Amino acid sequence: MIRMGIQKSGRLTDKTLSLLKKCGIELNWSKNKLLGQAQGFPLELLMVRDDDIPKLVESGVCDLGIIGENVLSEATTNKEPLCLKLRQLGYGKCRLSFAAPKDFNWQGPSSLQDLRVATSYPNIVKKFLTQYNLSAKIVEISGSVELAPALNIADVVCDIVSTGSTLQANGLKETKEIMQSQSIVIQNPNLDDHDKKKNIDRLLRRIDGVLKAQNNKYVMMNAPRAALQTIKEILPGMEEPSVMPLDEGSDKIAIHAVCQEDLFWETMEKLKEAGASSVLVVPIEKVI
Repeated sequence: MIRMGIQKSGRLTDKTLSLLKKCGIELNWSKNKLLGQAQGFPLELLMVRDDDIPKLVESGVCDLGIIGENVLSEATTNKEPLCLKLRQLGYGKCRLSFAAPKDFNWQGPSSLQDLRVATSYPNIVKKFLTQYNLSAKIVEISGSVELAPALNIADVVCDIVSTGSTLQANGLKETKEIMQSQSIVIQNPNLDDHDKKKNIDRLLRRIDGVLKAQNNKYVMMNAPRAALQTIKEILPGMEEPSVMPLDEGSDKIAIHAVCQEDLFWETMEKLKEAGASSVLVVPIEKVI
């Protein structure tokens, strides 16, 4: 049995549970239950605050965790890696940025000198200030950071940004991006249990299969044999296709292939012009 820490509630929770479900891992519990065993896989889930997950994984309370890269970076206060980063999961994408009131005259990082910076990420901000040899007062706030300038708690803020709409609604403008972030799987760096490692490898294979399927499409079409090379050049990111004759003595073939990119209408029209017919594009649920 491996134990994984995941966010109890927040922007990653629903997508994390959805990912696990697509991996064949079902969960049956109430919202108030913080520890539960999954069905269909030797996995136990611990539902906690995302800020607590890196320490729980580092200490061995949890073998794995799913958090944002920004959370891991904030928890890593020295050069030694706190946890092993196993996979980027592609969801929960955001950036950590400085933001200031719209009338603030931003002239680059030096504009932060001697200001008050409100943030939930004091360690990351401190590293940034040290990098540029700047002195500023860090005001640590756990939530609603965007309100700090309006309440005269701080002059500028440093917080996660997804679309920027929250900043705009609070009269702020994004001035400097510090880092890009997305959800990741982390592992205890000292894990040496052979059976747990085998189950972690199984879980990662399932995750890889789900992630690959999300980005791939299965394409089927009929076409003249002479058009095969042209079609291979048109289709984006296509693996070597399966080619089958349609009728004995016919020059028509059936082409089946996996494409690693979306197929837009323009691509479909080019396939038609190349002689393809009965073009069918379907999503893929799992890939191993």
